[in-house]
Amino acid sequence: MEDLLKQIHDIGIVPVIAIEDAEKAVPLAKALAKGGLNAAEVTFRTEAAEEAIRKIVKEVPDMLVGAGTVLTNEQADRAIDAGARFIVSPGFNPATVSHVLSKGVPMLPGTATAGEMEQAMAMGLTAVKFFPAEQNGGIGKLKALAGPYKTLRWMPTGGINTGNLADYMSFPQILACGGTWMVKKDLIEGEKWDEITAISKEAVRKMLGLSLRHIGINSENDEEAEKTAGLLETFFGMEAKAGKKSIFVGEGFEIMRFEGRGTRGHIAVEANDVDRAIYHLSRAGASFDESTRETDGKGTRFIYLDGEFGGFAIHLIRK
Repeated sequence: MEDLLKQIHDIGIVPVIAIEDAEKAVPLAKALAKGGLNAAEVTFRTEAAEEAIRKIVKEVPDMLVGAGTVLTNEQADRAIDAGARFIVSPGFNPATVSHVLSKGVPMLPGTATAGEMEQAMAMGLTAVKFFPAEQNGGIGKLKALAGPYKTLRWMPTGGINTGNLADYMSFPQILACGGTWMVKKDLIEGEKWDEITAISKEAVRKMLGLSLRHIGINSENDEEAEKTAGLLETFFGMEAKAGKKSIFVGEGFEIMRFEGRGTRGHIAVEANDVDRAIYHLSRAGASFDESTRETDGKGTRFIYLDGEFGGFAIHLIRK
């Protein structure tokens, strides 16, 4: 189960799909994957759900497909038989949770209260759905609950969109966010696949929160580093702060005291979650130098990409 939860975490956003026509399932899945979201929770709110899952699993094998709005054991069995890799429910039903887990399939039951979360934890679950998220207090409530439930992770769903996505994704105990804004009914019925792809790309961009942290400039020695730092401090009025390995000038420049990584230096790019950034950048063709990976209790904190870009090395660092 932990391997699948890791995959859900790295994808970060799980589109919640209510599809009326199973024939549209495959082009929809391909549109989402093209936009960077290779996951889908196909809800049993429609009669087409089971067949839609079956088609996506067969024709888009890289898609991580789950079943949502599963209310009964019978629905769970149908979803699993169709190929669903995980099961999601809107509420917490211990009988259904036990049934799904007995099948060896991960489940994310819906919870809204501390009591429901404790029951789920007592059943061995380390992650649950938080639904409906915004109506139940949103990220503020989850941060308040994080104190006593430090090991629990949540997949909030309900009322999440590009406007508040970053607030959720910047919190370490968020497993992923479920959402419908990129798979609205009119977009699916109108077969607006390019628009779905564009919305998905924007969602990934918001989720990752990639931005420039600083530019590192290499020097041959201390003397050259101090001279460069002094010039930048004079020109731009930024305060220089000396360290053992480098001198920071303001927040945007790191002057190395030696010939550091990269022919000219390095570029630091910060991300809300480095592991998610690694996953999505890897899918875009990037590779990483594993010898540079630094981790802590929250996951990867720091890592360099392989190679150089215009003479600069690039590393990711957690915000």
